[in-house]
Amino acid sequence: MHSAFPFRRTGLALLLAALLPAAPSFAQDSADVRRIEAGLRPAVAIEGQPVPMHTLAAEMQRLHVPGVSIALIRDGKIAWAKGYGVAYENGPAITPATLFQAASISKPVSALAALRMVDAKQLDLDADIDTELTSWKLPPGPDNSHATLRQLLSHTAGTTVSGFPGYAADLPLPTLVQVLDGTAPANTKPVRIDTAPGSVWRYSGGGYAVVQQAMIDRSGKPFAALMLGSVLEPLGMRDSSFTQPLPAALAARAALPHDEDGKPYKGGPYTYPELAAAGLWTTPSDLARFAIGVQALAAGRSKLLSPGLAKTMLQPVKNGYALGFEVEGENKALSFAHGGSNAGYQNSLYAFTRHGDGAVVMTNGDQGGELTHAIMRAIAAEYRWPGHQTVLRKAVALAPAKRDALAGRYAIEGLGDFEIAVREGQLMFSARGSAFEPLYAASPSVFFVTSRELELRMDQGGDSGRLLSGPYDVQFKRAGAAHP
Repeated sequence: MHSAFPFRRTGLALLLAALLPAAPSFAQDSADVRRIEAGLRPAVAIEGQPVPMHTLAAEMQRLHVPGVSIALIRDGKIAWAKGYGVAYENGPAITPATLFQAASISKPVSALAALRMVDAKQLDLDADIDTELTSWKLPPGPDNSHATLRQLLSHTAGTTVSGFPGYAADLPLPTLVQVLDGTAPANTKPVRIDTAPGSVWRYSGGGYAVVQQAMIDRSGKPFAALMLGSVLEPLGMRDSSFTQPLPAALAARAALPHDEDGKPYKGGPYTYPELAAAGLWTTPSDLARFAIGVQALAAGRSKLLSPGLAKTMLQPVKNGYALGFEVEGENKALSFAHGGSNAGYQNSLYAFTRHGDGAVVMTNGDQGGELTHAIMRAIAAEYRWPGHQTVLRKAVALAPAKRDALAGRYAIEGLGDFEIAVREGQLMFSARGSAFEPLYAASPSVFFVTSRELELRMDQGGDSGRLLSGPYDVQFKRAGAAHP
């Protein structure tokens, strides 16, 4: 699956490349940018201890992330954009024009297009989605229940299939209908309603695949063409495309994907026919233009949506998730955000609804998620944002027997598993095979890590509990012993 040549063997080259300036159009070397580059910090710090700081170059090397690209929004405009590292080993330096897979940040972009179709009376926000579908139908769920567009966009439709793994270059590609029905050569299960629509929030990329089919059926256009005319061109996103795989003319500008060890994915980027959920190729600057467009909608300064629908787009439905975005905070701290995770790409978009600031960070490494959030916190500290700051938490000691009893592998339905281990007397945590990091106890039943806002709340028996992270509030159960 992966090439045998590990990027980490060229750590010095990566370190030097990370310090190279980006393309001149947006490149910045001002004091604020330099402070951000030197001020990466964790999501959580231990009370009574100094907040650890790291440089961007060092964290790229530690996490084996070859390339990073950042766009910064100030007062509703792109203030600066800069690239770090390389697109691939011995390849070109990352610049603001380098393309990345947006992964799940495709969802809010697709949601805006769907809502434009609602405004045009081509889709109905609250009708049975089957009334909008002609080439495929979503089978009814429990008690003959049906899903609506509002529910599908907010992950409350009760639909299955959390995410999509994509297709390597040498694999056959399924049609969208084959993806929806889970038939060969699709590599995911059928998209179905297995929980009463509206009853719970559960992340479902499968739901966005249903939306994609409805948009195609009602518009009569290929999805990439529909998105180009509906969102990308109106918002000036000239470096963005929903075409999969990426055309050769654009592929030369793409950052190639790398695994958690910095090894390039064999054959290059995976293809995602699930375009609405994961198919956008773009740059941080173009996603910043998208975020600025959403800020304009919220302020009533854009005609892309009617005022009522613009307000609806950013109104949480459940678990802080609106129609395409995670929404949190109040007043000046009110924000909208979304992350993205495809094979070899990790990204983050975060913007404030009312005061015109925000940022987009994109990476071409599987461990880039930790990096994007650390960069966001450095940006938040530099510009004194009301959110995205490091949180101080108190850690308590656990009795050895209690600590050792927690070791094991735990499963979350539809989202993979995580592992708790004990190493040299310290609890350690790993999610879906990522690198282990310290796990701290806030109490005998509540645990947290410092790299991200993630909390484990163990039930009394210690074999189950809930994981809380952003909009996620999901149940987990012990699935077996920890790996040796």
